[in-house]
This record gives sequence, C-alpha cells and structure tokens, in this order.
Amino acid sequence: MDKKKNIAILGSTGSIGTQALDVIRFHKEHFTVEVLTAQNNADLLIEQASEFKPNTVVIGNEALYDKVHSALDPLDIKVYCGEKALAGVVEMNTLDLVLTALVGYAGLKPTIKAIEAGKNIALANKETLVVAGELITRLAQKKGVNIYPVDSEHSAIFQCLVGEFHNPIEKIILTASGGPFRGKSFEELKRVTKAEALKHPNWEMGAKITIDSASLMNKGLEVIEAKWLFGLRSDQIDVIVHPQSIIHSMVQFEDGSIKAQMGLPDMKLRIQYAMGYHDRMKSDFPRFNFADYPAAFLEEKVGFLEMSDVVEQCMAKIDFIKVPSYEDYVNTDKLTRIKALEFINN
Repeated sequence: MDKKKNIAILGSTGSIGTQALDVIRFHKEHFTVEVLTAQNNADLLIEQASEFKPNTVVIGNEALYDKVHSALDPLDIKVYCGEKALAGVVEMNTLDLVLTALVGYAGLKPTIKAIEAGKNIALANKETLVVAGELITRLAQKKGVNIYPVDSEHSAIFQCLVGEFHNPIEKIILTASGGPFRGKSFEELKRVTKAEALKHPNWEMGAKITIDSASLMNKGLEVIEAKWLFGLRSDQIDVIVHPQSIIHSMVQFEDGSIKAQMGLPDMKLRIQYAMGYHDRMKSDFPRFNFADYPAAFLEEKVGFLEMSDVVEQCMAKIDFIKVPSYEDYVNTDKLTRIKALEFINN
C-alpha cells in the first residue's frame, strides 16, 4: 500500500470486529484504527481502545458512557454515545474505510451515512443489503463508493471476479456447509437445543449468525445479498451444500468456465482482503493442504475392497439421467456424496 488506511470498525467487540483487530495487529504498518464502536461491551471496548489508541470511540448504550469516558479520557481519546453519535462518527474526514460489523438492522443507518460521506465500505452486515439493497447500491454508485464484501461466500465471488468484471456472469454458486444438522430428520430437528445449534462444524461466528446458519436462514439472506452486490437475477444464483467449507463459492461465466475461491474456513482472510484491497497481503493464517482431506480409505474408514462397494451402492441409489444439465450434475454430486457418507458411517 502507498499509505496507511484509517479504519473505523463499527461493532469492534463482536466476532468480526475482534478478528479485524487481529488483522490490524499483524499489519500495523498498513492500518490505523481511527474509530471503534460497541453497543454494550464496555470492558472490551475500553481494552481495545487502550491498545489501539483510536481518535474516537462510541458506546451505543448511553448508560455506559461515564464508564467508558472516565477510562479513556486520560488517553486523549474522544468518547461519544448513542445512535446519533454512531451514525455521525462515520463522516469523519480522516476515515478511508468503514468496516460495518454491527449485527442486524442496526447497521443500516451508519452504512448509509458512511456512503453519503464518500467512505468505502467493508460490509459484514448482510441485513443492510437485505433490508435496503436497492437504496444502498444506488447510493454507492452515485457517490462512487466501493462496497467490499466480508461474508465468506460473497468475498469468494468478489475474488473470483477480480480481473473479470468485463465478462458477463452466467450464474454464481454459493456454497453452504449445511450446518450442524445436515442430514437430520424433521423429527430430530424438533428436539434441537440451543447448545447444539451453536456448535457450527466449521466456522466460528457470533451467536446470531451461527443460529441463522444452523437454520439455513443465513443462506437465504446471502442469496438476497448476492443479488444486490453483483447485480444478478435470482435465477442466476444457485446454492449447493459443501460440508467441508473449502470451496467458498464459485462463478460460472458465459463461456462455461467456472472459477472457485478456496481456502480454510477463517473469516480473518476475508476481512484482510476487504481491508487491504487491491493487495493480497501476507498473513500467518493456517494454509489449506489437500493432503489434510484424504479419501475414506486413507482415513481407514473403509477397507481396500470396500471402496468399490461404496461406489456400487451409490450407483444403485442415484437416478440415471440420460441427457443431464449442469444442475443435474451438481445435484447428483451432492446426493452421491451424502449417500457415500451414509454407507461409510453405517
């Protein structure tokens, strides 16, 4: 980068916010924390501000203002409170990028204010586009503001499109892990507990997003988000289940080519890409290795002679389609993988 970017993190005490600070901690030469905000977690906000020394801090809960102010005033950090302050702080002329990591509808107003002020947005609040996608995208276009997606799937699509923006998209394919209840029956789902729903098999996220992922509501919201981010029709967006969460999403172009973005399920990579765009910055994140994802025989789950049995049983269970479409291939692959796991695990 030519110069440091001054970052505002809206929702710095949440899952995305704390991981964003991990990225900044690793790349102090590239980023400066200019603004931190939180709703109720005053203790963590004070801790973060004491370390990163932002210009300004906003605590949403006005009852906690005195606590935060008394702790940070000696550090010459400006402290404000309430919804109005949250919407106003994003207009600071020193800001280069606003990371919107607030949960739910609360992210809409400050995102609008930031766009109106001409600030680029790293968007981790999908509800902003679900609620007001037409307004947000129209306003961003008018103001010449870039919106960099932080959601794993949308970041993947965005990364696949770099260098391809002039090439028309035929469709995009969002992947879904299936959450902790993939394969469960309707009767089993009736007995699901909160603790079970919060145990996502691949991702570490905030409680709301984890529950939305378990119910697959999150995937529905992501379809809407993708429509607005990439200017697509609903029939250009597919969703497939990919339990390993290694392929984060794919783009199919008009020539039939498909580009996929792959990697381990780690949100810090997506946050860093959004904050550092156009650059791919060095990281110490764990690397994906194909050798870590071996076949069932290599994991000693099936015997050498049983491999062909699994293939035979799958062939017997999967419908034959004489003239398959691409969607038929996708669905057949998905069903075959489910059946193969059932045979292996039984």
